[in-house]
Amino acid sequence: MPQHLLSVDRIFALDRQQRPSERSLPWPETRSGLTVVVEPKPHWAMDLLAFSMFERAYCYYADWCHNGHNARFFRHIEKSGADVLATARTMVAGELSEGLWDCAA
Repeated sequence: MPQHLLSVDRIFALDRQQRPSERSLPWPETRSGLTVVVEPKPHWAMDLLAFSMFERAYCYYADWCHNGHNARFFRHIEKSGADVLATARTMVAGELSEGLWDCAA
């Protein structure tokens, strides 16, 4: 794909085609009417984290998958799911503008 056709939305869509354990960008999921943003798992983590879209709270992805809105959420002082998505989109946009995305992406 020519580099000029890549966009932040396209990069996120391509990443979502991967299995959750292989994704490198956050993605939203909704269960039982509650939306979270799942943050990809760093190599050292036991599980992915799912951040509440608008509250500064998170739960473990496995708990989210099993229990949906009844998952046990923990307060997080720094970020909500919306913050996680905004940060990732800003990072990808910056990388695009610097020409860091390969045409083969």
